[in-house]
Amino acid sequence: MRVVADIPNPHVKITLHSYNGKYLIKLEKANLEQIYKIEETEVNGDEGVLELIDDEFIEAVVNRFVDMRDAFVSTIRRHN
Repeated sequence: MRVVADIPNPHVKITLHSYNGKYLIKLEKANLEQIYKIEETEVNGDEGVLELIDDEFIEAVVNRFVDMRDAFVSTIRRHN
């Protein structure tokens, strides 16, 4: 797996990878991560992938991290 770019963002750590004919957008916050896979043929190179990572996408990702954290905290509480 090749790291294409580390994309600065104040809310999440974003790393763009290339692997096996796909781009992987890896987003991390605390102990959670989300990975989105895109066929290389669906975008116009590295720049095409970077265009997808806009403010609206980041907002949705951050909201999903909140949901993920809430779900995990809830299950921990149920089982303690």
